[in-house]
Amino acid sequence: MERLFRWLLFFGGVFVFSGGIALAVNMQHLGIHPWDVLNVAMFDMVGFTVGTWNIIISFLLICICFFLDRSYIKAGTFLNALLVGLFVDFYHWTGLLPTATDTWLDILFILIGICLMGFGGGVYNAAGIGSGPRDGFMLSLADKFGAPIGRVRIITESSVLVLGLLIGGPVFLFTFVFTVIQSPIFQVTYVKVGKMVLKKTYKQNQNQKERNTQASS
Repeated sequence: MERLFRWLLFFGGVFVFSGGIALAVNMQHLGIHPWDVLNVAMFDMVGFTVGTWNIIISFLLICICFFLDRSYIKAGTFLNALLVGLFVDFYHWTGLLPTATDTWLDILFILIGICLMGFGGGVYNAAGIGSGPRDGFMLSLADKFGAPIGRVRIITESSVLVLGLLIGGPVFLFTFVFTVIQSPIFQVTYVKVGKMVLKKTYKQNQNQKERNTQASS
């Protein structure tokens, strides 16, 4: 039961996280997250879909991570790489989310998108099924070079941002606002949901011990 609970949290978190990405991409004229700048740039330059490029880049990062430190690669890492891209395309194909209106509403929509990414990311990470390809990649780099993860994240995302900008990705004000808003929401959600998961795991373990004691007596 506890395992099922974790998987439900993982899938639910990924679905919400992907919705945040898709909504932000719809408001891309305001600026989007560095990794999505690259995805949108590749979509504009080569074709396919934004979700497809998310999947391609995610699997490239998993391949690099495999050589750096494969301990960060789990079942959830592969699922994350696949599902985020599929869900982003699902949202875009179905037209479930608002599109740009070129009014003040776009600011509200992109703020909602950022909040959804922070909340969804915190939920699926707290499930403990496996970190996303980007997080695993940056963590493996930090371990490999003995550098603080914060510094590695800044360098990595800045490099991705520059690359995306050079090939025509949408960079504007909210590209630089993303981390300021998303990270605290992620942190709070991760801690609170993580405690809930641990509490449920502990309760199930206690129940299992009681059943084992009764069976042996």
